[in-house]
Amino acid sequence: MLLIKPMTEPLYIIPDIHGQFTMLEEALALIEAEGGVNAPIVFLGDYVDRGPDSRAVIDLLIDGQARGRNWITLRGNHDQMFLDFLDYGAIHPVRLRPDLSWIHPRLGGDTTLASYGIIGDEDNTNHTAAVAAVPRAHRDWLASLPFYHLTGPLLFVHAGIAPGVPLSHQSPEDMLWIRENFLTDPKPHPWLIIHGHTALDMPTHFGNRIDLDGGAGRGRSLWPAVIEDRSCWLLTKDGRQLLTPAEQPGNRRATPGLLPP
Repeated sequence: MLLIKPMTEPLYIIPDIHGQFTMLEEALALIEAEGGVNAPIVFLGDYVDRGPDSRAVIDLLIDGQARGRNWITLRGNHDQMFLDFLDYGAIHPVRLRPDLSWIHPRLGGDTTLASYGIIGDEDNTNHTAAVAAVPRAHRDWLASLPFYHLTGPLLFVHAGIAPGVPLSHQSPEDMLWIRENFLTDPKPHPWLIIHGHTALDMPTHFGNRIDLDGGAGRGRSLWPAVIEDRSCWLLTKDGRQLLTPAEQPGNRRATPGLLPP
């Protein structure tokens, strides 16, 4: 039997930021007001794309970690797409519909490039100029991001896991991209899964997992959260708001491997 020690100290979470620098600053301020400047935070990935300030978001996160902030920054699929573009010029991940690319406005890679002063589109990606414009430290930071963080009864990951597969055998691709097999599985996992990736109208607790992506990359809010043991609260200007398991999931399903997250 797998024995997991309970976790009682507060741990803070910030889900998918998607280039929303002002929202990130507001989320950090809410966390600092409750937990102090050294509050531990897990970021669930997707720092870039769609929003206007991807470069500023990465700068802030790199700077915070350099100054010793207790921040764990996980990798999201949009971060991976940005890295693949920088390293290989790739704009067509296999998990996307063939008529879409990372640089398409629907995915938001064009806004990420614009935050570095590069204008690119699907006909002319300006790859060489982008590689020159993006600081090497940004590329190396993206490449260093882990795929998950495990602590006590909690597993933090960007998209989710393949149900029933041991953690040591989970594929990075699933952790970045998975949808239906994970989202529709009602069975308990060895841990409570804390994830983003699938944008909801509001963060939702599904019993075996908590999806904190409230759609900042789609014009909605960025919701910081705090978790103690297996209880989770959203942080608001009016204090904590408890997330209780929903009887009806209600999240907007995506066709596996086809629609952009």
